[in-house]
Amino acid sequence: MIYLQSVAKIHKNQMEKRWVQAVKGDKDVTDLLAQQLNIDKTLAEILVQRGITTFTEAKDFFRPQLSQLYDPFLMKDMDKAIIRIDSAITTAEKIMIYGDYDVDGTTSVALAFSFFRQFSPYLEYYIPDRHKEGYGVSTAGIDYANSKGITLIIALDCGIKSNDKVAYANSLGIDFIICDHHLPGDELPAAVAILDPKRSDCPYPFKELAGCGIGFKLAQAYCSKHQLPANMYEQYLDMVMVSIAADIVPIVDENRILAYFGLIKLNTNPCVGLKALMDSCGKNKDFTITDVVFTLAPRINAAGRMDHGNQAVKMLLCTEDDLAAEQSLFINIQNTDRKLSDSSITAEALALIDESDVLIGKKTTVVYNENWNKGVIGIVASRLTEKYYRPTIVLTHSNGLLTGSARSVPGYDLYEALLGCADLLEQFGGHKFAAGLTMKQENIHAFSERFEDIVGATITEDLLCPEILIDNEINFSQIDGKFQRIIAQMAPFGPMNPAPVFVTHAVTYVGRPYVVGTKHLKLNIKQQNSAIFEAIGFGLAEFENLLQPNVPFSVCYTVEENIWKDQRRLQLNLKAIKIHNQ
Repeated sequence: MIYLQSVAKIHKNQMEKRWVQAVKGDKDVTDLLAQQLNIDKTLAEILVQRGITTFTEAKDFFRPQLSQLYDPFLMKDMDKAIIRIDSAITTAEKIMIYGDYDVDGTTSVALAFSFFRQFSPYLEYYIPDRHKEGYGVSTAGIDYANSKGITLIIALDCGIKSNDKVAYANSLGIDFIICDHHLPGDELPAAVAILDPKRSDCPYPFKELAGCGIGFKLAQAYCSKHQLPANMYEQYLDMVMVSIAADIVPIVDENRILAYFGLIKLNTNPCVGLKALMDSCGKNKDFTITDVVFTLAPRINAAGRMDHGNQAVKMLLCTEDDLAAEQSLFINIQNTDRKLSDSSITAEALALIDESDVLIGKKTTVVYNENWNKGVIGIVASRLTEKYYRPTIVLTHSNGLLTGSARSVPGYDLYEALLGCADLLEQFGGHKFAAGLTMKQENIHAFSERFEDIVGATITEDLLCPEILIDNEINFSQIDGKFQRIIAQMAPFGPMNPAPVFVTHAVTYVGRPYVVGTKHLKLNIKQQNSAIFEAIGFGLAEFENLLQPNVPFSVCYTVEENIWKDQRRLQLNLKAIKIHNQ
C-alpha cells in the first residue's frame, strides 16, 4: 500500500501522531468491483488499495481454500529433506527435533515431533535453555544429541546462520536438516537440506512463512510423497496459526490461508494443549489473531522466559485433558511471574532513562543492568519503544557477556544498523524490527555511540513520530450490520492486512464520556442525523475532560463487533481523536 501524509495530528498532550491517508485506487476498477461484489464503494476501494482488483481475486480473498496452498516441493531442498527423513525412518535412526524457545520455535517442535512420531518411535525433541545456551543451535544441544546416538537433527525456526555448529555436528556424524525463515548469511551451513524461502536460490513463491509454517510444509511434503491423507498435517493448523500471530509475519497470501483455517480449528477443535490453555485464560471461543497475540502467545512464551521452553512443548504435545490442564496451569503461573518481572524491570529502565536524560537529542535508547532477567528484556525493549518511539536496546549480563534485545519502529531497518556495529558484537541475529545480540562488556560504550550515530544518520524524523494509517474517510451513515460483516470477512487481520481504519469528521458525543479502568475512554458518539455508536478508546482517557459538549471533533477508528456475555453489538474502536478548535 502507498500512503500520503495528511496534516492532521492528535492533541498535543499525547505523543503526536501523523494521520496518514491511503492513496485512492483506480475509480473505474473500484466501481466495477463494488458492483460485482454488491458492496459499499468504500469497502471496494480498500480491496483495490490492498491489491485485490478483480472478482476472482476478491473471491479467493474472501473465501480462501486449503487447495490454494503451494506445492511444498517448490521449496528448494524439500526433496532432499524428504529423502533423508525417509532413510532415517526406514533404518531406525534416532532423530532429534530441535527448535527455539519462543512461540514459533515451540509450536514448530511440537508440530514436527507430533507428526513424525506417527512414523518413528526413535524421536526426541530439544529446546535450548535461554539462559545457559541462548538462541539457536547450541554446542550443548549437539553434544546431547551425540550422547544419545542421534544421527539426524531437524532444526526449526533456527539454524540458517549456524555454520560452525552444523560443521561440528557433521564432524560427529550427525546430519542436519534446517527449516528456517530468517535471512541467510553469505554462506549457507553444510546441511543435508536447507528449507528457507529467503534463500536467494529458492523459487518458493511465498517468502514470509513463519518457522512453524516451514515445519507444516515439511509435513505436507511427506504426506504428498507417501500419498497420505491431508488431515495428517492439516490437524496442526491451529499451531501454525498461533506461530503466525506470535511471530508477527505478514498475514497475506499463504499465511492468510493458514491463519484463516487455523483460527477455525482453534475455535472448533483445538489440540488438547491449546484447548487447556484457552480454558485457563478464561476464554475458549471467538478467538481472533489479536486474542492469540495477547492471551495465548504470552503464556507460551512465558515458559522459555521464566523456566524452560520444554514446558510449552510438553503442553502442546498433551493428548489427555487432565495432563494438559495441569501443564497449562503451570504455564499460567509462569506467565504471572513473567508479568511481575516485566513490570519491575520496565519501571527500573524508565527510572534509569529519566535519571540519565539519555533521550535528550538522541535517536536511540540503550539501557543496561546486569541483574535484569534475560527472559523478559525483549518485552521491556518493546515497552520502551512504545513509550519513546525510537530504536531501543535493553541489555543484561549472561554467561560472561552482555546479551540484549533490540526493537525498532515501523519503517526503520534495525538489522541494517546492527550490521554497521558488527565488529563490536560477538553475535547478533533477527530482522528489521527485532533482533538479539551479545557483546563484550567493554564494548558497550563504543557500541552505544556507534549505534546512535548510525541510526541518527539513517532514520528520518517522520519515522520517529508514530502514524495512524487511515484507509478511508466515511460518514457514520455508511456503517451498518452488512458493512461490519464484510469487514469481518477481511480477517484474519495482521501485518500487511490490518483491520481497516476509517476517519469521520464533525462528530459530537452524546451523554458524557467516562473512563474505564484508568486509561480507557468510553463514550457514545454521532454525526448530525446519524445513529448513535458506542465507542471505546484504549489509552485515550485524557480526552475525558478535553471533549466539550457540542464541540465537534474527528475520530479515526476500526469498526468491530463487541461480544459481551453472548451479546453482540457494533462498536467503534477509536485509535485517535482530534478536537477541531485546537
